[in-house]
Amino acid sequence: MKRNRRISAVAALALAALVTGTGAGFAATTTPSATPVATHAFDTAPATAPAPTPSFHGTLPAPTGPYAAGEDIIHLTDASRPDPWVPSSGPRQLTVTMVYPAVPGTGTPAPYMTLAEAAGHIQQAKIPASSGITPQNVSSVTTHAFDGARPQHGKYPLVLLSPGFGDPRMVLTSLATDLASHGYVVALVGDTNGDSGETLANGQTPPCAICDDPNLDMDTVTASRALDESFVIDQLTHGNTAWRLAHLIDKHEIGVAGHSIGGATAAATMIADPRVRAGVNMDGKFYPVPMPGQINRPFLMLGETDTHLAGGSDTTWEQTWAALGGYKKWLTVTGANHPSFTDVDLLEEQAGFPTPPLDPERGIVITREYVTAFFDQTLKNIHSPLLDGPSPNNPEVLFQP
Repeated sequence: MKRNRRISAVAALALAALVTGTGAGFAATTTPSATPVATHAFDTAPATAPAPTPSFHGTLPAPTGPYAAGEDIIHLTDASRPDPWVPSSGPRQLTVTMVYPAVPGTGTPAPYMTLAEAAGHIQQAKIPASSGITPQNVSSVTTHAFDGARPQHGKYPLVLLSPGFGDPRMVLTSLATDLASHGYVVALVGDTNGDSGETLANGQTPPCAICDDPNLDMDTVTASRALDESFVIDQLTHGNTAWRLAHLIDKHEIGVAGHSIGGATAAATMIADPRVRAGVNMDGKFYPVPMPGQINRPFLMLGETDTHLAGGSDTTWEQTWAALGGYKKWLTVTGANHPSFTDVDLLEEQAGFPTPPLDPERGIVITREYVTAFFDQTLKNIHSPLLDGPSPNNPEVLFQP
């Protein structure tokens, strides 16, 4: 199956106990097959894997910055185009999680996702009821984000995050909360009708309409998501009607990042939208490969070693590296697997499922540190020695080429 299809497993994982992977879900630790069909971690988990505990309660790592992470959910409608996956549903609707620098001790704990989103993940991942994974315990994963928290004063760069194919936006929550704690406004953008479920303004949570399509053109997916991201930028940088705290955003400092096909989306968005100043691809094949001259702004490629070493099986990374014209870094993480850059591996471990050689919490730490360092350098002009070369504190991280 295509690598970016695996991403959807992540979503399910997070979702199902995060039992399924994240384009990397619970089952996403296996090697992708040649068949381009979306799967979830549980689908491929070995029969000898220990059963998840019925008392599962997932907890994401706390943010590491000086601020708390506030959270708002906003609903946006792009009246200029129909939904790309279900045109009969009308104009494109998006659900976006806004995470922002907040005053500690304010707000109330935010759920990981809605009950309907959790149920959709579990259904798509085909998690049996006997697993003990329920919509209630998936939605109640501890996020360290707080609904309605009082915002910090000031203006902050905007970073948009895009998940893997079929995965809900929430599987990047640990990265989003950490970025917010270090002084970023983060927009987690879901792919309505293109993942396991996004609860819309009308309360409906439509299932994935494209996850089982073997003929789906992945370039079409990244092009659609790039339109979504540009629309979100439009809405967030023109007054505060779309979001009550839009005044926090420095509209001149915008970055995009994503996992798996969400990483390919970051590149596609940079090509299409000159407002985006920096991008990050976390372990995603590029759809399409950028041409020379299309991205002359900073770009970070961060992936697992098996596939994304120089000379690795994903040749789109070498092709993209040669085409990038601006400040660029190519890093790989020894022992990581596809979901290591999301919440999925950690939640899988907490649910009692096997994990990759890299400790899941280390995967989150590395992802947070290097993505934040990259955006600090490119959006805040704060030099980070972490990006200068190998670090004794992070021996798993290899600099390529």
